[in-house]
Amino acid sequence: MNIQSGNLEPGAARCPAVSTQDIIAQDKRPAPDWIRSESYRYLGSDDIGTDRYTDPAFQREEFARLWTRCWHWACREEAIPEIGDYIVYDIGQRSFIITRTAEDEVRAYYNACLHRGTKLRASGSEGCASEFKCSFHGWTWHANGQLKQMTCPWDFPHVEPENFRLPEARVELLGGFVWINMDPDAPNLCDYLGEEATRHLKSWKLEDRYVHLHVQKSFPANWKLTLEAFAEAYHVLDTHPQVAPSNADANSQYDIYGDHVNRFISCLGVISPHLEGRYTEQQILDQFTVGDGSMLGEDRPMVGDGTARQAMAELFRTTFEQQTGSDLSAVSDSELLDCFSYTIFPNTFLFPGISLPMVYRFRPDAADHRRCIFEVLFLRPAPKGGPRPEPAVVTLLRDDQSFCEAEGMDPGFGKILDQDTDNLFLQQQGIEASAKRGLTLGNYQEIRIRHFEHAVDRYMAMPPMVPRNAVSR
Repeated sequence: MNIQSGNLEPGAARCPAVSTQDIIAQDKRPAPDWIRSESYRYLGSDDIGTDRYTDPAFQREEFARLWTRCWHWACREEAIPEIGDYIVYDIGQRSFIITRTAEDEVRAYYNACLHRGTKLRASGSEGCASEFKCSFHGWTWHANGQLKQMTCPWDFPHVEPENFRLPEARVELLGGFVWINMDPDAPNLCDYLGEEATRHLKSWKLEDRYVHLHVQKSFPANWKLTLEAFAEAYHVLDTHPQVAPSNADANSQYDIYGDHVNRFISCLGVISPHLEGRYTEQQILDQFTVGDGSMLGEDRPMVGDGTARQAMAELFRTTFEQQTGSDLSAVSDSELLDCFSYTIFPNTFLFPGISLPMVYRFRPDAADHRRCIFEVLFLRPAPKGGPRPEPAVVTLLRDDQSFCEAEGMDPGFGKILDQDTDNLFLQQQGIEASAKRGLTLGNYQEIRIRHFEHAVDRYMAMPPMVPRNAVSR
């Protein structure tokens, strides 16, 4: 490819290879409307200042201005399936007890006793409870948040029980996730996502999937830097050279929806434009089906008279139907094959496809702005008929462990995650060592990063917010 793109308007340049939409249009089983859409807009070319990744004061302000006002998911609904079930969710210094109080009702209580502030449940804990009792002095609350009892109430004539309900964050349920917001004045979740993005999310029926694998690892890199490492396919050729022969990286599609959602579509089963003409269709197919990096096994399927993408679609359809006990006959080739990555600001990536049915979550480490908590969940379709599988227990990895060491992790994909995170170690260190105090982004391929950081800037321009009880019962 030429180093110059010509005298086009800023943001107008595209990879000269076949487009994502043209690839998908050739599929035998057509894609739904949510795939056959484009929504890009140019957002400028200015550098992104690097203080946001290196200044501990910036992260402290994020906790006061950003995390208190945004919708973020606390858990999957299947983690608290029965009335009384609860799980503790932490974001920075904040902690919440997420509990199911009715079949269709979930509440999020600030996880602190209203007497002297002791956590009512330890971080990382879960269980089932009809009440929440402080281990320090025994103050107790009903599951509905009402104060149940005080030890020595005669000494607290100034405490009115009706004023000592457990404060709550707002809760909404969507896509099988429990979403919370500390801001009583924030828009509802669907307005926050926007009409178009909400329509996409609802069409995926993620509530009909279950957590097959859940892996968590902490990294020595800022949470925003970690998130942005997964926001583009521009890095594939050099970071993941083993997948470039069957991944349309440079001609991936990038879209933005409103203020809080963006996505890319990266087609599989077609060659990278960087490698055009160097591989046969059979060799493209072999990238996924032969060798140590295999996602599908040791048998070597053949392309025949078709294309690698066509053969891969049918192979994936048969394989995933057998693995999940699901009928995928009505699912498009693109949904089976391609990587769809949606960012929901501030910290969630949703991958609604069948071959990569994942969720990423990125959370800052409250004690160190140079560290973050990264989670990968794989959501498989729940079998029709019979009991719903139990969600996977979280696998915790140390810094020195490979993602391949997580039981159930595909070794080829584990290697990809390791390659991504190896870059993060060097990037955090490089930004702090650099004489250049800004990141220079591509207008198209890195638009998701610019869109994300514009949202960060909007929230950081707001005054700090002290969370208050956001729910009236």
